[in-house]
Amino acid sequence: MTRTENETPTVVADDGVRLWAARSGSGEPLVLCHGGPGLWDYFEDVAGLLDDLATVVRWDQRGCGRSEGSAGPWTSDRSVADLDAVRRHFGLDRMHLLGHSWGAHLALDYALAHPERVSGLVYVAGTGIGPDSGWRDAFEDNLLARLGEHPERLARWRELADRSVRSAAEEREWSVLQWSAEFEDRERAPEHAGRMADPWFGINHECHRGLDGERGRDCGTPELYAACQDLDVPVLIVDGAHDIRPRSAVDSLERALPRVRRVVLPDAGHMVWTDDPRGFGEAVAAALR
Repeated sequence: MTRTENETPTVVADDGVRLWAARSGSGEPLVLCHGGPGLWDYFEDVAGLLDDLATVVRWDQRGCGRSEGSAGPWTSDRSVADLDAVRRHFGLDRMHLLGHSWGAHLALDYALAHPERVSGLVYVAGTGIGPDSGWRDAFEDNLLARLGEHPERLARWRELADRSVRSAAEEREWSVLQWSAEFEDRERAPEHAGRMADPWFGINHECHRGLDGERGRDCGTPELYAACQDLDVPVLIVDGAHDIRPRSAVDSLERALPRVRRVVLPDAGHMVWTDDPRGFGEAVAAALR
């Protein structure tokens, strides 16, 4: 593919909702799926790491960031259809998918629905296919422990978390405080978290509740395990060893997949490309090859 820069086309989903997307780089097509749910694309640094290796497509999911669709619906089927609209818009017969956190679950759902359209899947910092009871409590404990390294940050986070209504500025402040726990570089964590919130589009909490609730109901079911066991797509799992979500949660997915490789970056947290850009880039480059 030819190299393109700063392209910001509008993808039109099959129900007419317009989705923001951007394409850059050259090489194998690689579509990125951001986390949340309810956030927006934060993959500018990832695109910069991979632009020489892949034609990178970034997009904001429905009702998030610069995309329309604030009324949903908030279902996996709708999210998979939107991702397929992105694929069609860019004329991709097949693509590599890279999903992070919630986006890893979306990318997996897409591969299960359309394996013939996926050249490979990079599953980054997800939470596996087991029930939430296998990781949720530990995540919440680890979050509080990380924030508690600076008691004033924990106190402010709790103060904002307890408010039934937050202003846009307070919502951004609360988010940056929470996101600061996601980076292994503790000294620069607030700076990195602040970059994630610039520009600030506001979290779609309804989207988060709907999609995260559906994910929680699907995980741990025999149907999901069986579908993963039948998935004939190469999968790379990338973890940061210091992710505050216990990495053992992903063991269930690794065991189920027939074509899987796993890379654990020892000096990284949840935002693996920020904590270890070299290790992350090398792992993804190998998957693209």
